[in-house]
Amino acid sequence: MFSKILIANRGEIAVRIIRACKEMGVATVAVYSEADKNALHVALADQSYCIGGPEASESYLNENQIISTAILAGAQAIHPGYGFLSENAHFARACRKNGLVFIGPDPESMERIGNKALLKELIRSTCLTVIPGTKTVASAAEARQAADGIGYPVMLKACAGGGGRGIRLIHSEDELEDAYYQATSEAVSAFGDGSVYLEKYIFPARHVELQILADEHGNAVCLGDRDCSLQRRNQKLLEETPSPAVNDGQRQGIIELAVDAVKKIGYVGAGTLEFLLDREGNFWFMEMNTRIQVEHPVTEWVTGIDLVKEQLKIASGMPLEISQEDVRIQGHAIECRINAENPQKNFRPSPGTIQGAHFPGGNGIRVDTCVYNGCKIPPYYDSMLAKLIVHAGNRKEAIAKMQSALGEVIIDGIDTNIDYQYEILKDEDYQSGNFDTGFLASHIIAGVKINEN
Repeated sequence: MFSKILIANRGEIAVRIIRACKEMGVATVAVYSEADKNALHVALADQSYCIGGPEASESYLNENQIISTAILAGAQAIHPGYGFLSENAHFARACRKNGLVFIGPDPESMERIGNKALLKELIRSTCLTVIPGTKTVASAAEARQAADGIGYPVMLKACAGGGGRGIRLIHSEDELEDAYYQATSEAVSAFGDGSVYLEKYIFPARHVELQILADEHGNAVCLGDRDCSLQRRNQKLLEETPSPAVNDGQRQGIIELAVDAVKKIGYVGAGTLEFLLDREGNFWFMEMNTRIQVEHPVTEWVTGIDLVKEQLKIASGMPLEISQEDVRIQGHAIECRINAENPQKNFRPSPGTIQGAHFPGGNGIRVDTCVYNGCKIPPYYDSMLAKLIVHAGNRKEAIAKMQSALGEVIIDGIDTNIDYQYEILKDEDYQSGNFDTGFLASHIIAGVKINEN
């Protein structure tokens, strides 16, 4: 096991990793931008270093500065969290070149899997069913020709990255050219890679993902599924496990196929296989994320397995200590992302100073956050302030517990989406499990109707 690691991230995920390391007796090194000098992760780490200006490109995306800092601090490994450099093969390779362990898959795997178009070709060699689509399309004209073959509507997606960026839904040929240039431009800005591909638009559908762990010794397990269908503009807002749309037979079948696929492609680390589940019960493979997910706490609640600790063990070369037979799903868990944004103003980000903060506690309630009274929320990064997670014996009880917990949250000084999340939980369709990826675009929640265009 490592004696010291550097966390190349910020916010609640940096705090989450530091806490796991403390429990394992691993020393931590925090890096921070000028805007984050008073951030919670800086205070909690054993060492901390300022690595640049407030913009992410000056700090959290500055590969050379992060690696130099890790060497200076005597760290043996770097944990990238999620976002920023977490799926950057170039950074993972630079870590290896400088004698540092990247806590994640090797760069070769990241290159194969990180390009979503190439990954689908790889997955077709397994027993998983892939959404019909293309390889990389190099021009709007090529995209138009491909779309004619697939049939509208189609999804145009960035080959790299995630977080809903570089994605456009195209209903007709008239929309394609503008969508192509918008998606490629957004992908270049977000990921430094403007390559895109097309896939068939499957709707209505549920967004269901499977959490996997795999080690370098050929062992792999699946820790169940998560339902991530509640999204706005392709960004997840509320997640739960197990998915109310998946029955036990479906779950067992897709878990077996997922574990087999992960072994066949030789993946090592924590990862997530993402699917669309159609009305006929078919699972359509979309992509794989080679990192810890924002929504990982719901899986930890129902399995009792700490995913960050497992990441550290796998990266240090240790074999998995759990088999598929050891995985037991207990109860139901829900996560709400609490963001600094105003739903009434098209979800406009709301940076500023937290003038008062209170989070609930008690049995079955977990809060992952970087927020404290007086802390500043800068305008340069993702707007997520906290993740509120609850666990109960069943889904109905979990919904009631989340409603109660949300009612206790106080964040003064900035706008948040707390009331919006509360209203989602009150919706009859949500409570009955009758929802899909178009739920927020088709429902008026807290007086807000989302425009997905």
